[in-house]
Amino acid sequence: MPIFGLRIGVIIPALNEAEALPHVLAELPQDVDEVLVVDNGSSDGTAEVARACGARVVCEPRRGYGSACQRGLAELGPCQVVVFLDADHSDFPQELPRLIQPIAEGRADLVIGSRVRGQCQPGALTPHQRFGNALAGALLRILWNQRVSDLGPFRAIRRECLHRLNLRDRNYGWNIEMHIQAARLGLRVVEVPVSYRRRIGQSKISGTIRGSLAAGGKILWTIFRHSLA
Repeated sequence: MPIFGLRIGVIIPALNEAEALPHVLAELPQDVDEVLVVDNGSSDGTAEVARACGARVVCEPRRGYGSACQRGLAELGPCQVVVFLDADHSDFPQELPRLIQPIAEGRADLVIGSRVRGQCQPGALTPHQRFGNALAGALLRILWNQRVSDLGPFRAIRRECLHRLNLRDRNYGWNIEMHIQAARLGLRVVEVPVSYRRRIGQSKISGTIRGSLAAGGKILWTIFRHSLA
């Protein structure tokens, strides 16, 4: 039976997550309608592992989180709600119904899983991640009157609303662009607390200084660019 009577499609962008993916896929609720893993150029057998676990796999050779999300959206079958979920096992897939409930109840168009408001394992969110979230949240509040505590990757959105956002960013700016465009269109944005733990393996972003600086810079640039539009 569909979750809350809605057809749910799950998009999981993945880059070299063969070790973590089986855990993620095993913990997803069984009644989601489609699970689509987007292999973003992995070299560790991520695609083969995902297929062996029962997920549908598409490949997106252009590197970037946004590129993977866009490809996943283009390939996803019929559904009413799209859920984005990381492949590194830092999120808790079994908490997916928490994100769907505000949409099912007609209270939200976009639901963000807030790691800041939820149960976060010590060390799972680094100090620079917390600072970046706080800074981005402050700018969203000042510039677009949107109040969020986290830019977490575990999120759900009505599919028709997601298409209306017309997102174009191909890497680290995808999530913040979603927030900005949602504010501009007047979408109802709700946060729900979610749990968060240390990921399996090393992060390509927060696990390195270079990755953290690149992600932070792109988020700030995206905010600046849209503030002038």
